Amino acid sequence: MDFTQTHIVHDYKVDRPLMSCCYSRDGAFVFVGSEDYKVWRFNVAEGSQVELDTDAWVRAMCPGALDGTLVTGGYDGRLIIWDAQQETPAATKTIDAHQGWIRSITLSPDRKLLASAGNDLVIRFWDAADGTLVRELKGHESYIYNLAFHPSGNTLVSGDLYGNLFDWDVATWEQKRTWKSESLSKYDKGFRAQIGGFRGMIFSADGNRLACSGITNVSNAFAGVGNPSVVIFDYNEAKQVIEHLSKGPLQGVCWNVALHPEKVIIGSSGGSGGHLLFWKEGEAETFHQLKMPSDVRDFALSPDHSHVAAAHGNGHLSICKLDKKA
Repeated sequence: MDFTQTHIVHDYKVDRPLMSCCYSRDGAFVFVGSEDYKVWRFNVAEGSQVELDTDAWVRAMCPGALDGTLVTGGYDGRLIIWDAQQETPAATKTIDAHQGWIRSITLSPDRKLLASAGNDLVIRFWDAADGTLVRELKGHESYIYNLAFHPSGNTLVSGDLYGNLFDWDVATWEQKRTWKSESLSKYDKGFRAQIGGFRGMIFSADGNRLACSGITNVSNAFAGVGNPSVVIFDYNEAKQVIEHLSKGPLQGVCWNVALHPEKVIIGSSGGSGGHLLFWKEGEAETFHQLKMPSDVRDFALSPDHSHVAAAHGNGHLSICKLDKKA
């Protein structure tokens, strides 16, 4: 696989800007959240699209407990479970889950628990099968931006606007420890505003590393002037190992991060016109930066790790092959 030959193989469009995306578990569909208060399902191979009327902006979504289902988390605080792969997708469960924006949802490795969090500073765990509330966890003092289950399923990490990471024991529901990412959050004294937070968060398959993405070197919080960044932590030691930065450097937020099995870290940039960013493990600087048609607000790695789906601010969805042209 030659990542430097990554190229767009399909270009699909919605009438409004996109803000989120994820693949179905089988890789046949990509779901994108749009500013028209809908989620759109695209057939990856031929581009046909079907709407899911969420009646809210959706930044958070993931495949559900059952194959063929999707869970969306809206800016209205509702979780919706969808039978998403039938000809006409239908909502099977709607939950008034949070006060205000849901910024992150994630499914446990055994598919039994769904965790959600957002602006109300509460992490809630739900029975992924029937949607009943299992537990609430409190401790954050600023907006919770992201969640990630450890591959063992025994712990959950949550990250907030102020750069704090909380490690929770899912068996005892106790907070085990906290640590901080200094580079991914900053208080701008001039504008009296906090900027940063964890826009992407994912564990390595072995659970030893935690990758977090966001913005660093912020010089103007009001305009969001800074550089895209991916910080890798040694999870066992709760210590930063390396910070991956772009060449240039580029401007904007790194809106998500993926860890490819071939020891490549993939990120996306919203500023400088939009890029996909590629780093080798252990190397701070990118080995490849792919200029995209517009700012990349989110991206998702396909289940077979061969493609990336990128959601753009201009309403386009790019399906990119992570290799040379056939």
